[in-house]
Amino acid sequence: MPEALHIPTGLPDLTAEWLSAALAPHYPGRVAEVDVSPIGTGQIADSARLAMAWEPAGAGPDSLVAKVTAASEESRQAGLTTRTYEVEVGFYSTLAAELPVRTPRCYWSGFDPDRAAYCVLLEDVAPARQGDQVGGCSPDEAALALEELALLHAPRWGDPSLAGLSWLHEGGRDRGAGLGAILAMFLPGFLERYGARMTPEVVELIPRFLTVMDRYGAGGDAPSTVLHGDFRNDNLMFGLDRVVVLDWQTVSLGAALSDVSYFLGGSLLPEVRRAHERELVKLYSDRLAGLGVALNWDQCWEDYRRYAFAGLIMAMFASMVVTRTDRGDAMFIAMADRAGLHAIDMDALDLVPKEA
Repeated sequence: MPEALHIPTGLPDLTAEWLSAALAPHYPGRVAEVDVSPIGTGQIADSARLAMAWEPAGAGPDSLVAKVTAASEESRQAGLTTRTYEVEVGFYSTLAAELPVRTPRCYWSGFDPDRAAYCVLLEDVAPARQGDQVGGCSPDEAALALEELALLHAPRWGDPSLAGLSWLHEGGRDRGAGLGAILAMFLPGFLERYGARMTPEVVELIPRFLTVMDRYGAGGDAPSTVLHGDFRNDNLMFGLDRVVVLDWQTVSLGAALSDVSYFLGGSLLPEVRRAHERELVKLYSDRLAGLGVALNWDQCWEDYRRYAFAGLIMAMFASMVVTRTDRGDAMFIAMADRAGLHAIDMDALDLVPKEA
């Protein structure tokens, strides 16, 4: 990155002049004009589609997608506190090119915590369509997504060199140590907002889970690998030759089945999940085997059950630290309620180790 090229702190910084400099290593032309159109309802970062006119005409892509520091102070602080800006830039600059999972091509990335400056410039994968977290996905779509998840997990399975990446920390949502007290603090506000719109059995389950959450995940001993950390419908683009996986802000080291359980538990409607989850988990396991990772089926299924609380943890935490929106409320309710029902169906509480 040229030293003079500053890192944007918001959408207004994405000028034609700045884009010309950022894209110069890839395209020899100059961005003459840019139209910045906000897209999505991101809870941590602000995203926009950049429609660009080039000199000479056709010298570069007609459009890109940019993600920058959120304009909302609440969301910006959440992004800095949870290190999501740092992690996404770390992923695109360090790991993305060597992993076969389908991601958008990244043209430029940068992060400066002192200025709360963050930006990634990404391939525009239109006309692919974004998945719908609230509406849920089909079993066929879930199968395609799990193909990509196996391509993320398998190449660096149990790789000790990953520990040397300073931005990639062990233990995401698959470890509860230290989070129980935080979620217990959030619980009254979470239930006040959402409890009346959730299944009563799930509302009753949450405080029981929080009392043992510090031991959550402790029973699993599968090798660590690269986790997406937020693998769900809203972060998937369907309709191309492969599913494209977005939003690499929550990457960590951890248990692969945490991603699988999080995805199926929150991204399929409960009745669809119940009818298809075993065959889908088996498909994922078989895909890992084809990529050289031998995973005992009984252990695979037990870990799938073990991490069924993953979506509930994410929904409770994220909903209370980002700017509130109507779409966000609907999304967090869907995530939390479906994950709670998943945990009940899987008897996941029984797999939390008993206190010594």
